[in-house]
Amino acid sequence: MVRGGPIATTDTIFAPATAAGRAAICVIRLSGAKSGPAVRALAGSLPAPRSARRRRLVDPESGQPLDEALVLWFPAPASFTGEDVAELHLHGSRAVLTAVMTALGRLGLRLAEPGEFTRRAFENGKLDLTQAEAIADLAAAETEAQRRQALRQLDGELGSLYRGWSQRLTRILAHLEAVIDFPDEDLPAAIERRINDEICLLAAQIGHHLADGRRGERLRDGIAVAIVGPVNAGKSSLLNRIAQREAAITSPFPGTTRDVVEVAIDLAGYPVVLADTAGLREADDPVEQEGLRRARARAAAADIRLFVFDARHPESATAAALWPGPDTLLVANKIDLF
Repeated sequence: MVRGGPIATTDTIFAPATAAGRAAICVIRLSGAKSGPAVRALAGSLPAPRSARRRRLVDPESGQPLDEALVLWFPAPASFTGEDVAELHLHGSRAVLTAVMTALGRLGLRLAEPGEFTRRAFENGKLDLTQAEAIADLAAAETEAQRRQALRQLDGELGSLYRGWSQRLTRILAHLEAVIDFPDEDLPAAIERRINDEICLLAAQIGHHLADGRRGERLRDGIAVAIVGPVNAGKSSLLNRIAQREAAITSPFPGTTRDVVEVAIDLAGYPVVLADTAGLREADDPVEQEGLRRARARAAAADIRLFVFDARHPESATAAALWPGPDTLLVANKIDLF
């Protein structure tokens, strides 16, 4: 998301464009009117637009060399933000990064606020709001499905749909204003019928678009799957098997799990948040009662429930009726113990 309050867009900003930590390469991006003078001060000259050139960066104050870098120059308006933009591709040590950022600060540039490059791109008409959000989603994508969704949105798929709706609403509004402003012109009755039909059709399409079962939200945040069932049914063992690690404590004693244990996994390219919950039974212990309350609440809020029961005691599966519907799947466990 693009965050932050009012920002002076006359400032020239800079920020690392690569993750923190030691690496072979790190990138510093600059945007604003002072980007060109700053690069000249550090590198001696600007490279040709949109071509990488090797330059020795020198601290203009002390004259000491800072690094051997690749410098790229993107003059306005043909840049990501629509302003003059430069990139410095440095060796990825913290010492090099700190030295170059310190030199940029002394040249009158300031560190960018979170999301400020994307915000400037939006303000300068390079992106719409849906594409700005897609950039954040793409940077945070952890699964293949998240990557595909964010890339479709960045390509303008969602923005094109919304702009189409906006154009249709504008035409509807123009026709309505004509009917209201010229009541004595004996406009054909068919015009009003067409307006009404178009409004109903557009409302239905928007309603269908919104009623997608929170598909986008689920892809972004993860599909919530709650593992529920009676005590000692093997819920924690199932969680560990799916997660392929010892995420939850298992034991032969009933009531081992008392709180919700969450694991985020990538399941065939889709983000899933698995939640192991306390076993369902009557309890007098206040701590176990709280665990049961949390288990029921997590199950009620989940997108999918895996109700695990001991196959030797099929009557214990009747508690699955607490969550009727196709989103509750019965899992018969311990069939190897027959």
